[in-house]
Amino acid sequence: MEEGRRRLQAKITQLRALRDEPTLAHPFELSDFGLRRRFSEPWHREVVTTLTREVPQWFKGTSSVLLAKELNIVPIGTMAHEYLQSFQALGVRLRDFQKAALEDWVQEYRGDLGIALTDTVGMHAFLQDFDLYFAKLFDGLRHDSGDPFDWGDQALAHYRKLRINPHTKRLVFSDGLNIDKALELWRYFAPHIQLGFGIGTNLTNDVGLQPLNIVMKLVRANGQPVAKISDTPGKTLCDDETYLAYLRQVFGIADPIV
Repeated sequence: MEEGRRRLQAKITQLRALRDEPTLAHPFELSDFGLRRRFSEPWHREVVTTLTREVPQWFKGTSSVLLAKELNIVPIGTMAHEYLQSFQALGVRLRDFQKAALEDWVQEYRGDLGIALTDTVGMHAFLQDFDLYFAKLFDGLRHDSGDPFDWGDQALAHYRKLRINPHTKRLVFSDGLNIDKALELWRYFAPHIQLGFGIGTNLTNDVGLQPLNIVMKLVRANGQPVAKISDTPGKTLCDDETYLAYLRQVFGIADPIV
């Protein structure tokens, strides 16, 4: 705990240094996304409590609904890959599964939880489905694989092509972030679009020990295979190579170069 508190204090010092930075169009906003990989429940609670008390102007909430309720802070999260993956097995035409998932999400949440996850079958395939209708309905997009700068540039170009002002939308980054990487992305994109940063392991399991690499995704639903084809090839998940090849064919996704 002593090492964890030392590292947490260093992060707080980094955030407080933002007071001396030039003002950008959109502020730096950080959230806790570290429930699944936390070191322990007491440490998770201490991290979130400390950040809420010490740097509330930058720390905006937690993906732990229980902690958010008990600490009276904002619960912050987005849809999961499992949600989108499940629509591959719910009877809609496979090519239309993303559009069906986005439409059902909108009908269920009616404007709340408006950040769409883009990498269930890759950013290129996602943007083909994320037309003007969805781009207006959703508040923004979440990055979880692939190069974050390339991804963000693609998102900005897509909004501009649709004649949507990017300053009215938000990009949420959540792939293996630490404070340094989040700040680098903020400085690059903040002049153009609203931003959010979900940091997981580096907040809730940064105590000097090697954290476990825990991944949770669907591989089957309704008795049939489903898959995630990530923008980071090593994060692709499926236990049926025939189905994976078919999914790639349907969405025009090339096999990764090995």
